[in-house]
Amino acid sequence: MIIPKHYENLNMLHENTMPYRSYYVPASACMGALVHDREKSDRIEFLNGNWKFRFYESIYDLQEKFYEESYDTNGFGEIPVPGIWQNFGYDEHQYTNVRYPIPLDPPYVPQDNPCGAYVHEFEYEKDEHAPKAYLNFEGVDSCFYVWLNGCYVGYSQVSHCTSEFDVTDYIRSGKNTLAVLVLKWCDGTYLEDQDKFRMTGIFRDVYLLKRPEAVLYDYFTTTKLLGSTAEVEICAKFLGSAAETVNIRIQDMDGNTVAAGGFKETAEGEYSHKAVFTIMEPKLWNPETPYLYQVVFETEGEVITDRIGLREVKRDGSVIYINGVKVKFNGVNRHDSDPVTGAVISIEQADLDLKMMKANNFNAVRSSHYPNAPYFYQLCDEYGLFVIAEADNESHGTQSQYLKNQEWDNVVELYYKRISNNPDFIPATMDRTKLCVYREKNRPCIVMWSMGNECGYGCTFEEALKWTKEFDPTRLTTYESAFYQSSDREYDYSSIDVVGRMYPAFSEIEEYMEKNPEKPLLLVEYCHAMGNGPGDLEDYFQFIQKYDALCGGFVWEWCDHAIYKGKAENGKGIYYYGGDHGEEIHDGNFCMDGLVYPDRKPHVGLKEYKNIYRPARVLHYDQQTGEAVLHNYLNYVDLKDYIYLIYEMSVDGDAKYVTHINLDESIPAHGEGKIKLPVSVPGKGKCYLRVFYYLKNGTPLMQPDTLLGFDEILLTNADGRNQKAAELLTETETDDILTVEENDKFFTIHAGQKTTYVFNRLTGLFEGLNVNGKEILDRPMELNIWRAPTDNDRKIKLEWMNAHYDQSYARAYETFCNIENGQVHITGTMSVSAPTVQRILNVKAEWIITPDGAIRVKMNVKRDMEFPMLPRFGIRLFLDKEFDNAEYYGIGPDESYVDKKRSGHHGRYCAEIHEMHEDYLRPQENGSHTDCDYLILKGTDLTFAAAGEKTFSFNASPYTQEELTTKKHSYELQPCGSTVLCLDYAQNGIGSNSCGPELSEQYRLDAEEFDFEIKMIIK
Repeated sequence: MIIPKHYENLNMLHENTMPYRSYYVPASACMGALVHDREKSDRIEFLNGNWKFRFYESIYDLQEKFYEESYDTNGFGEIPVPGIWQNFGYDEHQYTNVRYPIPLDPPYVPQDNPCGAYVHEFEYEKDEHAPKAYLNFEGVDSCFYVWLNGCYVGYSQVSHCTSEFDVTDYIRSGKNTLAVLVLKWCDGTYLEDQDKFRMTGIFRDVYLLKRPEAVLYDYFTTTKLLGSTAEVEICAKFLGSAAETVNIRIQDMDGNTVAAGGFKETAEGEYSHKAVFTIMEPKLWNPETPYLYQVVFETEGEVITDRIGLREVKRDGSVIYINGVKVKFNGVNRHDSDPVTGAVISIEQADLDLKMMKANNFNAVRSSHYPNAPYFYQLCDEYGLFVIAEADNESHGTQSQYLKNQEWDNVVELYYKRISNNPDFIPATMDRTKLCVYREKNRPCIVMWSMGNECGYGCTFEEALKWTKEFDPTRLTTYESAFYQSSDREYDYSSIDVVGRMYPAFSEIEEYMEKNPEKPLLLVEYCHAMGNGPGDLEDYFQFIQKYDALCGGFVWEWCDHAIYKGKAENGKGIYYYGGDHGEEIHDGNFCMDGLVYPDRKPHVGLKEYKNIYRPARVLHYDQQTGEAVLHNYLNYVDLKDYIYLIYEMSVDGDAKYVTHINLDESIPAHGEGKIKLPVSVPGKGKCYLRVFYYLKNGTPLMQPDTLLGFDEILLTNADGRNQKAAELLTETETDDILTVEENDKFFTIHAGQKTTYVFNRLTGLFEGLNVNGKEILDRPMELNIWRAPTDNDRKIKLEWMNAHYDQSYARAYETFCNIENGQVHITGTMSVSAPTVQRILNVKAEWIITPDGAIRVKMNVKRDMEFPMLPRFGIRLFLDKEFDNAEYYGIGPDESYVDKKRSGHHGRYCAEIHEMHEDYLRPQENGSHTDCDYLILKGTDLTFAAAGEKTFSFNASPYTQEELTTKKHSYELQPCGSTVLCLDYAQNGIGSNSCGPELSEQYRLDAEEFDFEIKMIIK
């Protein structure tokens, strides 16, 4: 082997790397530096581009010293840096969540460890004013060895952190040859078991920094608020004798100098020098007004420019205060992920994510589960997002070890002992913590440090947390896995400020609050946004607002992870997830759990989040006086300065009295105020007051007049029915007379010469509906209790399938038909049954056919309570595909469910059937609309309508639920050739049980008995 086995040595984490420091890019004294516009600095030389590359299936296959200058690389291909080698045909993608893709045998990794040899030639000119050269790698997975001009430089690991090498002695003017060997696995792999695709290579920027001999090497800026002033303290350490020559200047956003001075020597701590400045009448940083000052460090040989946000983070018991204000984190978890570039995320890609977050009412992001590229945090500073910065540390896979006793207490105890409570891993854990904290310690957006994710707890984290609190007492700490307790010893949790929890049930939150907790509770992950979901955002919002000690949460997660593979013949994108790459060990589509698709198209779940977390809500409305109580959910900004309102009254979907108002009175952050929203409610029609909140003056990210959210309030009147539905429910006068033909199997009903219906006495349902000589049913009518399982049904679907819901069908036991007052009445008893199990449902049904051809059905349904909650209950019809345009009054225009409906409002909507399909990458139930009064499907010559005295749900789709159940990818879906219409009494709620708690009881279709009534009209 041509390298030493550092990759299996817990005592060799780095070799010849520079000490930890904060992130910055210097510039020469004559030009200054430009914070995150680092490309303009004259002291940085990027080495990104196409590098020569050769892949080896095993480190033992690499026998030649490819790093030597005389080595012939003609056998090498090319690969871009930054880049992921799996994206270019080397190795295969693999997605795993908890399980390690290698044996659980730390610190050892597979002997046939794949590796990639990189070689890159570049030109370099030495600068007499900046003779030192530092080589920086911002991200390499998983570990790497470096040579320059044939000389060994060093080794490093920790994939998502910066490694810096002093290469002054190896670099020369003119042509240089850089060689890097990257290994797929190392002992650090056991600490990088994050829920993500396993991707390998040099995936972040590589560059050289030219610097003088004597420099400001590291600095740490902290701020303290003192009434009408702010104190800025800057501690520093130096290489060489630069301390005496540093001039410090702090400027406001207009370029005015507000403080200036230099460093003084101090013996305190690891920093040798300190400077303290007072800023009068400071403008504070927060996500709603992210004001940044600029600090300039000038030395004889270079300039470093950075930004400062004046803010103060404190915890008082169980409440978090930032700038003296109780805060709520409206947050989301974010991985580095792109369907084309993988873990390679440019500043433009990060910029898009953050702008979308801000536009959808997020104020916080958790860098799950590793440090992002430095420009990510600088953008968070600029745009205004609180950040939980997380170390690159997750050893979740130790939880999957084989145990005879799989009881959770036993799992936890042994889960801890492998790594998190193993003293051998203290150096690696401390290293990862320090790499995170040191590099980004000057970013005002970061208000909390997280030690990592899902590693268990023990001595490693006790040491890391203790060091973090001592090093940076100006921020809070959290670590979720401390929640799980092993019984092997007493653990020290004193250095944890905020109790982190994932996916707690509401009862669990209440239990914590009832104990009068000493520390805040943070939902570091909640509302698992997988596929059609999440369905419990509103409920968690209400809990978060209810308790001061519940400081908010971070939705899991921002984007679906998938690999783009081009377009299918039908024009749809092909996206691969776990198991699509030939890998044996994988976790399927569990990586596709975001609020946006891989290409950043929003899911309905993102729209749901935006409106739930709108900046204001009407808490109470008095219809008689028009007075409304408006609550401000912002943390810092007065609503009067932030929004204006447009309100309207909707009558059966038509907007009336559209009025624009500005807020005349102050409504401070977290405060309430009264406003007038007068409307004159008519005596008829379904009426709603809608209040829309628009951005008043704009921000650097959002234009004025941006819609931020809306309220919808039901108004009362004498006849609150939708008038179109009422019309459909009224029998149409006709001279037609109903007649019935009867045999053992069918009732055949004729209404005049133009209408013939065939009712199957064996199923208790219609199998023919012929009007004007046209048969509108492609298949017999069905009673339907199945839905294509959503990702959030992934647990309950096992019970559903065990109950054979997916194989269920209707049968009738007896049917009777008579004509009363000119109407045909068909009554009978039915069941919904399935192979191998007892009756699921008993149904008493009455069908009433009126001379105008309308069909009204009334069903009394009783469930055998041995069976689990139902996916849905309703009638399924396969209509001729010409019925391809829908008009409905209900919640739209996006899909809506009983617990996922806040992105839409009640209205009259029109859409083509194919437009109503939400194309989740793994097919599943989608496109339903709840709380509907009527539906009209329009064909070429006929219309099919449905209406109810009580509201109903419907779904109209070109795809069957069977197709959506069996197909694994959206591009594989085949239309069935019919318009598939489900008229539902109800569907089970959506929830977030793919990872979160069980569906809340109020959203379950779990009643023992219920009644369903609906009318169908064909004209």
